[in-house]
Amino acid sequence: MTPKDRILQLVQLLERANRAYYHDADPIMSDREFDTLLKELESLETEHPEFADPNSPTVRVGGQPIEGFQTLPHAIPMLSIDNTYNEQEIQAWITRTNKSLGNPESDTSNETSGLFGSSTTDAEPMFIIEPKIDGVALSIRYEKGIFIRALTRGDGSKGDDVSHAIRTIKSLPLKLEGPAPDILEIRGEVFIPLPEFERINNEREINGDEPFMNPRNACAGTIKQLDPKAAADRNLGFTAHGIGEISDPHFAPTFIEFCQKIASLGIPTTQHRTAASTTNEIIERIHEIDQLRHDLPYATDGVVIRVNNLAQQSLLGTTSKSPRWIIAYKFPAERKTTRLLSVDHQVGKTGKITPRANLEPVLLAGTTVSHATLHNYGMVRQRDLHIGDLVQVEKAGEIIPQVIGVVESERPKDALPVRPPDRCPVCDSPLEIDPIESHENPTLETTRRCVNPECPAQIREKLVWFVGRRQMDIDTLGESTIDLIRTSDIPLNHFADIYHLHEYRDQLLQLERMGEKKVENMLESIEASKSQGLSKLLAGMGIRHVGTSTAKSLAKVFKDYDDLMNAKLEQLMPMAINRMTNKDRHRVLGTNDKLEYEYETGLGADTAEVFYNYLHSPAAIDTFNQFNSLGLNLNSNEYIDPDSSQSQSPFTAKTIVLTGTLEHFTRPQLAEILESMGAKVSGSVSAKTDLLIAGASAGSKLEKAQSLNIDIWDEQTLLMTLKDIGRYPL
Repeated sequence: MTPKDRILQLVQLLERANRAYYHDADPIMSDREFDTLLKELESLETEHPEFADPNSPTVRVGGQPIEGFQTLPHAIPMLSIDNTYNEQEIQAWITRTNKSLGNPESDTSNETSGLFGSSTTDAEPMFIIEPKIDGVALSIRYEKGIFIRALTRGDGSKGDDVSHAIRTIKSLPLKLEGPAPDILEIRGEVFIPLPEFERINNEREINGDEPFMNPRNACAGTIKQLDPKAAADRNLGFTAHGIGEISDPHFAPTFIEFCQKIASLGIPTTQHRTAASTTNEIIERIHEIDQLRHDLPYATDGVVIRVNNLAQQSLLGTTSKSPRWIIAYKFPAERKTTRLLSVDHQVGKTGKITPRANLEPVLLAGTTVSHATLHNYGMVRQRDLHIGDLVQVEKAGEIIPQVIGVVESERPKDALPVRPPDRCPVCDSPLEIDPIESHENPTLETTRRCVNPECPAQIREKLVWFVGRRQMDIDTLGESTIDLIRTSDIPLNHFADIYHLHEYRDQLLQLERMGEKKVENMLESIEASKSQGLSKLLAGMGIRHVGTSTAKSLAKVFKDYDDLMNAKLEQLMPMAINRMTNKDRHRVLGTNDKLEYEYETGLGADTAEVFYNYLHSPAAIDTFNQFNSLGLNLNSNEYIDPDSSQSQSPFTAKTIVLTGTLEHFTRPQLAEILESMGAKVSGSVSAKTDLLIAGASAGSKLEKAQSLNIDIWDEQTLLMTLKDIGRYPL
């Protein structure tokens, strides 16, 4: 079988598997088999990019970052929906709708009509009721059954093209399953499922970031990131709920039939859509959705009510902002009062201390609430919270319980104010308080943090982060295995303890679900991780303000751990790569702009000081000493010597695009080589591109580069250049 045929076969098979898993809930293969086939396809597409499909299943895991957003017009304006907040307003809207359709005397309180309503515009309307998903509205366009683009609502007439992120949604078909109109535009909601939202917030805490307050904000931020891997990592969902441009005017006469037809094509729609024709029925449906919404896998903030018949929708028309044939009933945020019993001071994964209220249990938005976030101690002071207060509790975005106020008139006489801790409640270490101004005005305080990296409250989460695939990549030593080992007598309380696990091989084999093969794989991965180098080590330690990109930036400037330790604080700050002359800086960075210096070190003035203090703390010094004695590689694999040919290469500070099939490299291999010499490798050609390296069967990227007069090299020119600067790969 030729590579082209095998690619086509794998694409078809994986598309069927995605449909079976996400749409039919009837998997046709195991997760392991799916992943194996996906890796095979990814490898074939890398080797034969001329056969790669832009809508391949491999884009579900993310592709190259895009340069920026393109704003495009909507074929049909994407208007917002009017909101209503009480049942009387629903009755008034139904009355107006009937009057506009020629039924002014219609009794809409009790009578009913057929399920789909009449196809004539003067018949009494049937209304469709469904949950209002609290996500981000999108318009998704298919042409001849192929996904073309996804646009945000924007200003209603035009929106941002976020196709790079939306292609990663596994439940959304990139090729429709069956015959469809030449143009089929779907309006719908992209969202973050609630279990994913919880996972994302846990990871943000690990990274030292503020957790998102609700899934909608998290979703909006996700699709606006330029790197599609960010969207792929967050496992977005999508549900269709509206109609855009359709080339076939007879595709569906009613909204219900439209939903049925697109569902048969593989497009996700809600399973909780019902019909009604009277106010009483509609109110009843609203109450039903209100009861079930807390069990849904996504956040909801109301109910959408629309006229079912599309001809009637057209007759009703729109205002300048909203259609007249649809309205949203917004659920009021449920608020209860209960008693504040005590406050816990919880130490998070990065040492951040968060006050949590312990409450008398109260039923709120479908669940019993016994705890609520207090956010930070500045907010505690703003609300003047006392133990014993009667407090008002609400669910932010219907998800996270929070204390929003105090009934001061009900305060007990012996109530004591909530006091923040002066030292870590777990390890008794001193605390860092942000911002500095909060010492003068305590209500400004946003963060109180334990500065001891060996604090027991942080250890478990740091271990989980350290072994992750993007950090030290220690296979089979995942979260559940770490928990299993930590419940045994085997010590696992420090990063260094991981590298002593081979001493406990016999004890590991006695643990549940720890067979010989798994233990061997784990110990081999631990040994292999010793060679990861300085940037992976820094990224894996959970150091505040030092993630993957910052760790890599530091590793480009400092050749090893000793070099980093010997650096003065000023050398970590923006405009402070003092080992370079101004001429060198301009050559390496391409500009003298301050932001470029900050990008180069990865640290700003404030964050550099935090990192410097950690690096020189006794605990950090002891950790690195242990790493060194255990044989971990503390040298940088990314270091760029300013006096070497690397910093003087023709690739430094250049934006380079790779295309076509290369004989001597895979594209990821070449990208890594070029980046090590200071280049930025991009996935798309634009006016900012400095160089295109074109292999065999180069396509549209080559044509675009030629039209923009961008410098173009073939592989032979590349090899000669690499040889001239001592980087010939063979």
